[in-house]
Amino acid sequence: MSYYSQTKEISGYQDLIKEDHGEFKYLAFGRISLSKGQYYSSSTRNYEVALVILSGKVMIGCEKEEWSDLGERKNVFEGKATTVYVPCQSEYRVMAQSDHVEIAVCKVKAEEKFPPFIVRPNDMIAHPRGKETWQREVNDIIGDNGDGRVHRIIVGESYLQAGHWSSYPPHRFYSEEPNLEALFHYHFNPSQGFGVQLVYTEDQSIDEAYIVRSGDTVAINKGFHPLSAAGGYTIYYLWVMARESSRILEPYYDPKHTWLNL
Repeated sequence: MSYYSQTKEISGYQDLIKEDHGEFKYLAFGRISLSKGQYYSSSTRNYEVALVILSGKVMIGCEKEEWSDLGERKNVFEGKATTVYVPCQSEYRVMAQSDHVEIAVCKVKAEEKFPPFIVRPNDMIAHPRGKETWQREVNDIIGDNGDGRVHRIIVGESYLQAGHWSSYPPHRFYSEEPNLEALFHYHFNPSQGFGVQLVYTEDQSIDEAYIVRSGDTVAINKGFHPLSAAGGYTIYYLWVMARESSRILEPYYDPKHTWLNL
C-alpha cells in the first residue's frame, strides 16, 4: 500500500499521514507552522515523536525539560536539522522564537517510554551513497544513535542533486514482505521544482508513480521506491521508518538492477 498527501498552507498543526491510517500500523506524520510568539502543545499518547525543525528558531519543552533557541537554518537547504525526541505518553509544547517556523512531526507507535533528548546538527552522521547519477547525501538523525534510547523510530534526511536518482538501484528494506513502513516528505530548491516517486513490487501488483512537489508526503509499506529529481531542481527529503521489532535497515535490491552495484 502507498499513500500520497499534499501540504496546505495553514497556521498551527496539520495532519499529513493520520494516526492508524489504513494499513499503516506504526507511522503517522504532521507539520507545525508558526509565526513568532505563537504556541502549539500536544500529547504523544501511544506514539514516540521526533520534532524535526525544518526552518526557524523555537523553544521546545517536554516533561521537565525545556530548550530554547533551537534551530540553525532558515530552510532545509541551509544546514542540517535540529531534532527533539519526545517519548510516548508525554506532553510537549512549542513556542516560535522567529517567523517562518516549520517543524515536521514524525510519529511512530511505541510501547516503551524513554527520556527525551536532542539531536543537534553536529550529532548527525553523514553517509555519501551511490555513484554516477545516483549519488546523494544521507544524514542519519535517529539511527544507530537511537539504540537503547528509542523504541522503533528511525529518522533521517537526504539531499538529491538535480537530475539524479535516490533509493537507487531500486531497493526495499528486507528481502521478505511485508517490509517496514516508510514515509518521505519533500522540499525542492528552487521551490517550484518537482520530482517523481516510484513505488512498485517485483510482480508489478503495485506499479505507481507520483509527481511530488515541495511539502508533499508519500508513505509506503511495501515495494521498491526509487526517486528521481527533475533537471534543475535539488530535492531534500525527510524519511521516517518503523517496523515491529528490529531497527536495523537491510536494503534488498531489485534483482533486475543489482548489476548497477558492480
